[in-house]
Amino acid sequence: MWAKTVTGNFANVIHGLNANHLTDQVIQRSKRMILDTLGVGLLGTSTEICHKVIQYSKIYSSDISSTTWGHLDFRLPPLYAAFVNGVAVHSMDFDDTWHPATHPSGAVLPAVIALTEAFSQKKKISGLDLLLAFNVGIEVQGRLLHFSSEARNIPKRFHPPTVVGTMGSAAACAKLLALDQLKCKNALAIAASYAGAPLANAATQTKPLHVGNAAKHGLEAACLALLGVQGNGQILDMESGMGAFYTDYNPQTLPTLQSYPWLLDQQDVAIKRFPAHLGTHWVADAASSVRRKLIEHNNLFPLDKIEKVIVKVPEVRYVNRPTPNSEHEARHSFQFVACSALLDGSMSVQSFASENIHRPALRELLCKTHLQHPPDNKPSFENLYCEVSVTLQDGYTFSDRCDTFYGHWRKPLRKEDLEKKFQSNASRVLSAEATEGILETVYNLEKVEDSSVLSTFLSGQSATALSEKLHLLLNNIPSL
Repeated sequence: MWAKTVTGNFANVIHGLNANHLTDQVIQRSKRMILDTLGVGLLGTSTEICHKVIQYSKIYSSDISSTTWGHLDFRLPPLYAAFVNGVAVHSMDFDDTWHPATHPSGAVLPAVIALTEAFSQKKKISGLDLLLAFNVGIEVQGRLLHFSSEARNIPKRFHPPTVVGTMGSAAACAKLLALDQLKCKNALAIAASYAGAPLANAATQTKPLHVGNAAKHGLEAACLALLGVQGNGQILDMESGMGAFYTDYNPQTLPTLQSYPWLLDQQDVAIKRFPAHLGTHWVADAASSVRRKLIEHNNLFPLDKIEKVIVKVPEVRYVNRPTPNSEHEARHSFQFVACSALLDGSMSVQSFASENIHRPALRELLCKTHLQHPPDNKPSFENLYCEVSVTLQDGYTFSDRCDTFYGHWRKPLRKEDLEKKFQSNASRVLSAEATEGILETVYNLEKVEDSSVLSTFLSGQSATALSEKLHLLLNNIPSL
């Protein structure tokens, strides 16, 4: 009876998936995602928007509490820990991106980590339990996105994490709470009523709230379902349900549980090298290559000799920002990233500091920069490209094109570069011991007996203090 509807089928799969269904590749890819998400989340705790939501969340209190990442002596109720940590993950647009387009990890990981701590008084949640719940949340997002061809392109109306991320968080938390099939259906139905936020708030401090709310609302939906709150049992089947978010919504049942094919096995994520909209990463690689050609020709970067800069990209209106005035606008500006990469040769966290956004040389170059949208350049992270051309006053033109940037799922970050990114991000907030403790724990997550050890490290507690609590098998550390 459960598989008669798409919603019932999803509930059956969420309830029925177990750790034996996880493949080695899904485990390794998801551990990379978890490590990257924790790193960008820790870095994000230093942002202005994260400080603001922490102040807001302090008005809530509970006997049950969870870690606020990077804060040793400050905890919040699980819902608000999920919210704050989710905001931190997306506060710099440094988190992973999937195809069809969404930021999958930030909506799920803060929720399941907060929930594991809520359990810690009664029972231990193993690292394998956490991995399974996380992957259920990722899987549900991917399957929902595949119900729409519209979702395969860079979004225009709704920010995807607010739609599918909320549903994924609810599914992950439902799995961790061991909800039965009926309650899994209700968790999805409740989450759908929390879903959706307009893309107009991109490039503002409000956009990170989208991911924080997705984590929080998914956790809340699962907790309400646990208590018996009911929703529409066909929420995934109906045009007025999840179909409200997509004009071409066409829901399908999931594969059978026998030898279940995970989408993460088929489609890896992109992991960013610098904190900005994914579309700008093609721009950065093309512009950096053009800079090298210019220097080879002129010995120095010829800023005063540049006549014009042409950047060929898809038409994505919310990333077309000729004169960004804030870090959030700069992170969503093809023009800014092109000019920064031309001036500096690469992009980094520091590229978006106020002094770099407003430096005269960059402003001068922005005035000479123009976007073009070739008809064959489609707004899809699977097949877009960027071509950057710099024309000098003497008529010489230097160009280069990027079809796949380093960090894209077709050209994934090497293990050592992912580690460097994580360590650079986490070490700005945590001690070296705590940073290494997270790295070691994630590497061995499927062997960890009590996943709450991860939260202890995330709070900033040192590895030495945890020597008796941490149960790891260290002989054969697998690669991420």
